[in-house]
Amino acid sequence: MYTALLFLHSWLRWLVILAGVAALGRAVAGVSTRRAWLPGDNVRLGLFTHGLDLQLLIGLVLYIFLSPVTRSGFENMQLTMRDPILRFFVVEHLTGMLVAIALAHVGRARARKAVDAAARHRAVLIFIGLSMVALLLSIPWPGMPGGRELFRSL
Repeated sequence: MYTALLFLHSWLRWLVILAGVAALGRAVAGVSTRRAWLPGDNVRLGLFTHGLDLQLLIGLVLYIFLSPVTRSGFENMQLTMRDPILRFFVVEHLTGMLVAIALAHVGRARARKAVDAAARHRAVLIFIGLSMVALLLSIPWPGMPGGRELFRSL
């Protein structure tokens, strides 16, 4: 179960990143060309936020119930905070991803409540842009302490 969910969590990140890039691209185009808010803008924004929500659900199952890394990290938090790999997975990854999800949802809410297309595109550009920065900084990229491979296999 652990291996399968970790595989799914790893591969789903690419879909979330692509959805975020697509939402950002639409926002940049909307701001720069002053075009109307189109249904496709809402679809891409929804794919990004829903993908993040699914990632959160899978990640929490891994984090709370299945991960031997977080289990060992919680055994001694003082030691965990001194170990860059354990600290990343027990504290930094979760915190960064929660920030990314919060920013994405704030951006989506602001886009929904905006009165005109320019304000909607601007809200998406700002908040999804910040969300993507937090997301990309919180992924365990190869070369980082505790880094994982780009394409996990079963």
